[in-house]
Order: sequence, then structure tokens, then C-alpha cells
Amino acid sequence: MVHELKDIIYTALFHQKKGLKNVLATVVHLDGSSYRKPGVRMLITEDLTSFGAVSGGCVEKEIIRRSVSVFSDNTSKVITYDGRYRLGCEGILYILIEPFFISDDFLQAFTLATSKRENILIKSFFKKEDEALGNFGSEVSFKNTATFTFSSIKKELSTENIFTQNLQPAFQLIIIGGEHDAVKLCKAATNIGWDVHVITSAKDSKLLTDFPGATSVTGNTPETIDFSTIDKNTAVVIMNHSYVTDLKYVLKLYQYNLKYIGILGAPKRRERLFNELLERLPDITDTFLDSIYTPAGLHIGAQTPDEIALSIVAEILSVTRKKEPFSLRELKGNING
Repeated sequence: MVHELKDIIYTALFHQKKGLKNVLATVVHLDGSSYRKPGVRMLITEDLTSFGAVSGGCVEKEIIRRSVSVFSDNTSKVITYDGRYRLGCEGILYILIEPFFISDDFLQAFTLATSKRENILIKSFFKKEDEALGNFGSEVSFKNTATFTFSSIKKELSTENIFTQNLQPAFQLIIIGGEHDAVKLCKAATNIGWDVHVITSAKDSKLLTDFPGATSVTGNTPETIDFSTIDKNTAVVIMNHSYVTDLKYVLKLYQYNLKYIGILGAPKRRERLFNELLERLPDITDTFLDSIYTPAGLHIGAQTPDEIALSIVAEILSVTRKKEPFSLRELKGNING
């Protein structure tokens, strides 16, 4: 997830400015099953504090212990962790531990790519051995820019094994509404790394400080709104508590190919909304109607604004990832399948 990498980068930069070295641990291969998939990362600082996690918590202490040599000799290494006898995950993790230095040029390229919602390609070079030392490491490529390495030392990387990860932009949530329930939804979404933009009423516009974690907060109207930032990785939740305003926003969203448009309101409003959409948009498609979820949220008994926000976030995940919600205890096989 790009938001996890972003948090690691800025945490590393903070320690780097204090004169402390950093190393990055990345799960680059997995034999069997594990808590998380290859591509997860954690940061270790020279004082052996850490940020992030690559498992449920058991692997991290081992990674920190075995990262000490990387600080002392600046040589990357690959280690393994056999969870079959310790975690019950039935898998062997291959973990690349490499020096991690944030250059000004890399930071500028990364910031530009994330702001423009561009994909980021990471290739990690490693060897499938335990305690393998060598010219292992990662290369990061941005659109129309040079390729960067995480090490401050230029070297030819070993290409025996390559783990490739194409990081998509952070999932984008557009919240239309400025009341207390919109604040709660913003909080729930930003907590899982979503890029949140809030649109409030132009007559009662709010400040960015009113929505902690949001990327932007603007006052607007259905007639003047600009949805140019919408892409395939975007969901919209309308929570104005005004049927007329909600309808105007839905009509404006018709030209976009969204997978999820959530609208707060009683179930009885759904039929009225769909009837008016059919009247105003004679060529409306079933695909567009199917993208509208009202009342928004999964039926989990949510009552408070925080619980309702949780139910909406869960519904967006289930829709965009094409998963039918059910209890995991009913699952047979791989939990990540």
C-alpha cells in the first residue's frame, strides 16, 4: 500500500535529519501462507526502534535483531523466518533488509507522483537463502523520471531473484457533506490510509482543521463542483441530509464510471431517487444505478456516527474489491484469496 510506504519514508526522513541511519525490511517472497503478503515493509532505525510491521507482531523482533549488521557494514542481507513452528501461519518468509536513505531528489519524485496519483514501480533484488549477504536492494521507478535506489551508495544490484510491486495511488474517498457524521467518516477513512477530500456547502464552508486527516476541504455546489480528480480508484459518499442536493450531485456524477456512490438516508428515499433519475436521464444505465448504495453501509447494526462510518468503509471495501461480506469463520482455504 502506497500510504504505508509514505509513512515509512517520512518517518525515516525524521530520523535521518537527527543523524540516525535507517534500514528497510521488505517481505520479498513467501513459501506457504502468512499474515500478510510479500510487499509489506517495516523501518528499523539505528537505535533499534521500529516503525510499521510485516506480520502480526512475532517476526518483527527477529528482524530487528538481525538488522544490526546492516547498520555496521552497510551490506544488505536476506533472512528467512519459518512461521510453521512459531506462528502457525504455515509459511516461510524471505525478508530483504537494506540500507534506507532518502535523498532530496527521491523525495521530490515521490511527492510529485503521489500528488498526481501515479503508479510507483518497485523492484527488489534478493537471493532465496537465509543470511545471504550481497548487493541486494530495491529500485524505485516513477513515471517519466529516473530510477532511484534506497541506498546512498551506488552499486550494481544482484538480479538472481526479483520481486516486483506496482503500487497504485492511495484509494480516494470524496465526502460530500460537512456535518458531524462526515467528520467521523473522514476519520475512519484516513485511519486506513485513504486520500480523503471533503466537499461542504458553499454557504457553510468548513476548514481543513475541521476534518483531521483530510487532504482538502472545499465549499461548493452541485452546479459548480469539479470532479476532475475522480479516477477508477475513487468512491463518493453523499451525506448532505438534503434530498434535493443529493439528487443534484448524483446527476452530476452520472458521467463518471464509479463503482461506489453511497448516499445517507432512509430506505424509502431510494425508490423516489431512482424514479427521478430515470425521468431526468432517459438513457441511464443499469451499471450506474447498480453503483448507487443507499442507505450507505453494511447492515451490521451500526447506530452511532462512528459505527455508521465503519459500516460505510466496510461496504466500500467489499464493493471495490468484489468481496461478498460474510464471517471469516465460514472461510475454507487462504484468507488472502
